[in-house]
Amino acid sequence: MEKLIYTLWKPEGQAMADFAAALRGPLAAQLLQAGVRHAQLNIDDADAAPAAGVRQVATAPLPDALLQLWMDSAIALRRRPIDALVAAAAARHDAYLVTESQPLRNERHAPAPGQRTYGFAQIALLKKPQRLGYEQWLEIWHDSHTPVAIETQSTFEYRQNVVVRALTPGARPYDAIVEECFPPEAMSDPQAFFDAAGDAEKFQRNLDRMMASVGRFLDLGTIDVLATSQYHLSPGL
Repeated sequence: MEKLIYTLWKPEGQAMADFAAALRGPLAAQLLQAGVRHAQLNIDDADAAPAAGVRQVATAPLPDALLQLWMDSAIALRRRPIDALVAAAAARHDAYLVTESQPLRNERHAPAPGQRTYGFAQIALLKKPQRLGYEQWLEIWHDSHTPVAIETQSTFEYRQNVVVRALTPGARPYDAIVEECFPPEAMSDPQAFFDAAGDAEKFQRNLDRMMASVGRFLDLGTIDVLATSQYHLSPGL
């Protein structure tokens, strides 16, 4: 089993709601018919708009959506029909082969196929700082930072995707794509985001601890972040 992530930009002039409907409906059905085992959509739609405060733009324009696809094989021959379907639905797309780690599974708010998942999903597109070697970067992020992220935020799902390689010419040079899911109140309440609703002192402690940890393996100002609605387009793996 291999995993692909496509970053998508909607056609100019198309309403986001129409773009979302096309991805969730016709495209999802076509992808599953073409052999995709599981499909998930993350889209920067109106339902996620209250979380716009988390948005960070290092590389404009940010994508409007991401497709996360699981296939038996992502070799070019097997992937070609999938690429064609995605290209027909979006104005632009970048594709990446990734390895997925899920340190925190969503066991509190189980998603239902075709339905919007509870809360919202923050997507972060990361680049490794030049000051760190690759193995050092992974060790800090995976083995040291991961517990900090889980302990200081109200996250109920945490998925880390390390980019193995880009699959489309000219794709943005991301090294990882992270998805973290938060409850609805975290959209507009920083204290709720940092698992400290109504507790200013805990909020500051968690914020300081999180930002210090992030600074060890990322350079601020190089990260692209968007808030999305998460949709599982098929039963989970």
